Amino acid sequence: MKTRMLTLFAAALFVMSTAACHRRARPAEGPMERAGKKVDNAAHDTKEEAKDLKNDVKKDVK
Repeated sequence: MKTRMLTLFAAALFVMSTAACHRRARPAEGPMERAGKKVDNAAHDTKEEAKDLKNDVKKDVK
């Protein structure tokens, strides 16, 4: 009986402690992470615009 209660208590403590640690859906972002994302987005947008320009030039040449 005593071991069963101790096991149930340990299991409940484990469940509560893991549930308390996962409150955030995503990790906190600092200014460097936000700046990095902006640079990545700018590079992606530039790449897409270059593709569009290439396709426009191909259409004009034909």
